[in-house]
Amino acid sequence: MLTRLRQERLLLILLTALPMLVWFSPIPVRDIPGLVHWNTLAALAGLMILSRALEISGGLAAAGRWLVMRLHGERSLALCLVLFAAALSTVLTNDVALFISVPLTLGLRLVARLPLARLVVFQALAVNAGSAISPFGNPQNLFLWQLAEVGIVEFIVAMAPLTAAMMGLLLGLVWLGFSRQRLMLGDVGAHPPMDRRLLLLGLVFYVPFLLAVDAGLALPAVVALLALFAALKPRLLAGIDWLLLLVFLLMFVCLGLLARLPWMLELMPATDERPVLVYALAVSLSQAMSNVPAAIFLADFASDWRALAWGVSVGGFGLAIGSMANLIALRLAREPGIWCEFHCWSIPMLLLATGAGWLLLS
Repeated sequence: MLTRLRQERLLLILLTALPMLVWFSPIPVRDIPGLVHWNTLAALAGLMILSRALEISGGLAAAGRWLVMRLHGERSLALCLVLFAAALSTVLTNDVALFISVPLTLGLRLVARLPLARLVVFQALAVNAGSAISPFGNPQNLFLWQLAEVGIVEFIVAMAPLTAAMMGLLLGLVWLGFSRQRLMLGDVGAHPPMDRRLLLLGLVFYVPFLLAVDAGLALPAVVALLALFAALKPRLLAGIDWLLLLVFLLMFVCLGLLARLPWMLELMPATDERPVLVYALAVSLSQAMSNVPAAIFLADFASDWRALAWGVSVGGFGLAIGSMANLIALRLAREPGIWCEFHCWSIPMLLLATGAGWLLLS
């Protein structure tokens, strides 16, 4: 546990900042729990449980393997992997989608000569773009969806223009970044056994859980999921990244306290009735503190949730810190030169997506 804590730099930063923020904040200590959006945390916990079930069941990896074996060119493989990762991110969150798609990609190194670093980079960009349309596609959307108190369909409609623009730009970059060179693929390695029971559990309970979250019943729904998997698959719960939930809890507290400091209230510009300003602030701040903290922080100052959601979605591109998904992808790959490769594609994607979002909002 101590080794894991040392690796969680964001968690350590939040734990270090918390006492100072509590000391200087005008908010009484008894009111601090009110800064936490408990429904969002419950929804995130439930999605992590169900996503973990689908991930370790082996079903999605088998589906991805089936697709890859039917492709014949480098560009078609890249397009397939990008679309596969983007589609997964709409239902499994962007982070979980990478835990499935990146290992699948890396497994191809044994059977073909491929630009693996570039493929992983484009998958990271794909989950940032694809997850933008879904209220549960990434943590910042989940938070803003709960905060806005809108339905699933309304959220999707609001995010669709930006998502379509980002996916169009990304597919254009895929066309430029990969050649039509023919692939000679054989077997992609040993096929792990599929746990059909676990796959069925994950699929059966996914939609009911989302409907419960949409109805404002995230807390009882996640308690029911915990009880179910504790009885049927307790080892699955042991593999959940519970420290990630602690990070989000601390982000709610620390950023809520920071936003309420008197000097911060004076520093932030008025954003009401100015969606373009909210959008620009969200894009910029995401490059400094990542898009999830930026969404939580700016939520105290911006009433236009759509402009904020657009800004933090675009802000996931650019620097690697813009999205936790970027860091996860680069950490999973560990390919030589991948950090340079990432920024060669991600920064142009940030500039193009920022311009597209600006035009759509104006």
